[in-house]
Amino acid sequence: MRSEAEGAVPEEKEPVDSADETADDSEEDGKRKKKQGSFWKELPVLIVVAVVLALVIKAFAVQAFYIPSGSMENTLQVGDRVLVNKIVYHTRDIARGDVIVFNGLDSWDPEVQVAEPGNPVSKALRAVGTAFGVAPNEKDYIKRVIGIPGDHVKCCDAQGRVTVNGVPLDEKTYLFTDPVTHEQNKPSNDPFDVTVKPGQLWVMGDHRELSYDSRSHRGDPGGGTIPIDRVIGRAFVIVWPLDRLGTLPIPSTFKQPALEKAGAAALPAAPYALGILCTLPFAYLRRRHHYKP
Repeated sequence: MRSEAEGAVPEEKEPVDSADETADDSEEDGKRKKKQGSFWKELPVLIVVAVVLALVIKAFAVQAFYIPSGSMENTLQVGDRVLVNKIVYHTRDIARGDVIVFNGLDSWDPEVQVAEPGNPVSKALRAVGTAFGVAPNEKDYIKRVIGIPGDHVKCCDAQGRVTVNGVPLDEKTYLFTDPVTHEQNKPSNDPFDVTVKPGQLWVMGDHRELSYDSRSHRGDPGGGTIPIDRVIGRAFVIVWPLDRLGTLPIPSTFKQPALEKAGAAALPAAPYALGILCTLPFAYLRRRHHYKP
């Protein structure tokens, strides 16, 4: 005969948290709250550091620029963002075919009129947007270098091409082509004949029928050219929108060996002759001193 003790089902015991486990959970909750509080306290500092670093990089190395007009189509579209290398011209000279950004202050009139912000907040937002390349700057231009100091730039030859030092440029790879009619811009509708002075550049947009470039500024003091010391840097890559991500290399037509040879021959001989003449008196005095009895 089974006893009651044998037939009884033992009761399940409810788990009871020990004091140690409760203390551990409280400590973890406290650490989690401290971490969250610490993050929100550090966030403004992190933002300030990031902005300062971005501004330092912008000032000395790489800067983003917003494309406000169609003067460089099809190479660059309205709304594109490009990165500009500000260091490259400390290591090499500006080359024909480079796409450059330069400041036109006191040199060229603004190509795109940008409305002045009406209140301090808008002005601050505009300044930040310009600094990070998400807003246009009416004083900055982006064009392609066609002629460097000493170059003789002319248009047009018998085939309607731009020539540099008598060498024709094949510009079909980058001149604007209408996406509907597939008709390509002529190298220039207006004839010109310019010898680029020392310290200056002859620049043109790829959308020749729309670009307000050196051809349109021939009545200015520089004769349409822009000062080299106003160049901000070389645009080398499109970073936005993502479907247009790509580099901006120098077209092959600017790498013709004949351009370099002709360019060297085109440099004026007067400075070299003047240098030789200036050394003659020193050579004479040295020779006389050497043979003095």
